This record gives sequence, C-alpha cells and structure tokens, in this order.
Amino acid sequence: MFNYGLKKEKKDKSNKLINDKEAYIPVNYSWRILMDSKNKLIALIRIRGTVGVRKDIAETLKRLNLPHVNNLSLVRADLATLGMINKCKDYITYGEISEETLAKILKKQNKEEGAVKELIEGSRNIKEALEIPVRLHPPRHGYEGVKRPYGHGGSIGYRGNAINELINRML
Repeated sequence: MFNYGLKKEKKDKSNKLINDKEAYIPVNYSWRILMDSKNKLIALIRIRGTVGVRKDIAETLKRLNLPHVNNLSLVRADLATLGMINKCKDYITYGEISEETLAKILKKQNKEEGAVKELIEGSRNIKEALEIPVRLHPPRHGYEGVKRPYGHGGSIGYRGNAINELINRML
C-alpha cells in the first residue's frame, strides 16, 4: 500500500528479484548511518508536546517510551524501531549515544556504572539497567528551534553524535 521510504524489492539486470538484506535497507540517509552496525544504541529525546499530534504519531511516541517533553529513551537500531523513529521524527531528536554520556545518565539514576559496556555491546537489557523514560531538565540556553531540522539550524530529527552535547546540557 504505502512505501514509507523502504525499498520493497530489488531486481538485477535480468529482472529477477534479489532477496538479500540490501533490498530492505531504508533509503533515508540517517537510517543508513544507524544500520551500519547492529545493536547500536540510540538516544531519543522528545522535543515537542502533545497538542495537535495525530493519534498514530502519539501512539508511536508512547511505544517509544516518550510520553512527555524532555524525556529520554534508549533503543536498539533495528528496522522496526527505525520505522517508528521516522514516523515521529518531527517531534523527537535522536542520535548515537556515547559511553561517557551513558555513564552520566546511569550515575544520575544511582545505578551501577559498570553496566555501560554491557549496554553498549547489547549483552544487557536496557529496561533492566535504566528506568525508562529518563526525565531530563530543559537544555541550558534552550533548544535551537523546535520546528526546524537539526541540519537547518533547528533541533528536531537526526543529529548523530551531537546528541551527547544536548544530553549533557540537559543533565
């Protein structure tokens, strides 16, 4: 029915379908960066509120454990989660979290800091190690803009490793 930016099928020169994982990698550039390695840990922060949000997007935000503004959630990069992130990209910002930032979050919640390596590697469950969602303060000096993408001087959407700077401003 709808394509949602995914390549459904891939054909070779003889017009035969190729069934490999390349055929299902999303077209969006930020998704390709995130799909480079499996089990990459992604930090999601909700930027915008609930007024005027479509019901399907509100439900997706709820499933991503982002019920309120300035909530942080950690997820693993897989195709289903990235589809949910793409649906909510106008209400959240996201990127790859570093070990140092994750250690600060664990310290804030008075959890054991030895779990950082296990969380990054994927050998430990996120919900066992953290209380998700993590409540954060609004960032010092505010957001850059809540209606424009990060690449155009705003705050929403994919920001890569710059998510760590934002989280440090919010802790």
